Amino acid sequence: MRHRHPIPPEEIEITAIRAQGAGGQNVNKVSSAVHLRFDIRASSLPEPVKGRLLRLGDHRISKDGVIVIKAQEHRSLEKNRMEALTRLQDLVDAAAAVPKRRRPTKPTSASIARRLEAKSRRAGVKAGRRMAGL
Repeated sequence: MRHRHPIPPEEIEITAIRAQGAGGQNVNKVSSAVHLRFDIRASSLPEPVKGRLLRLGDHRISKDGVIVIKAQEHRSLEKNRMEALTRLQDLVDAAAAVPKRRRPTKPTSASIARRLEAKSRRAGVKAGRRMAGL
């Protein structure tokens, strides 16, 4: 189970905007898309999570450390709001997961033997190309 850091609603700025694309009269008159902004630096998230979020390199994170998410898949404003909040929580959860440290491994004795055998075989091929007497 991943660590879950709930985001307080007062730290999230949600704006209703008109959706793009096809949809006929409904898309022209109803603001059903959601524009979500979340300032990482001003949030109450733990410092390690903030650092990992800023280092993610996600296109939704601006240089100022603000996550911008736009949701417009659904026709209803409430569904789009829930979609945007879910995406934000997934992003925070991904950053909250501490990456496992890599343990360096040593090559097996069989792989070392194969490498040395290949080297000596290649050396023999090259030695056979040398002109005699030089």
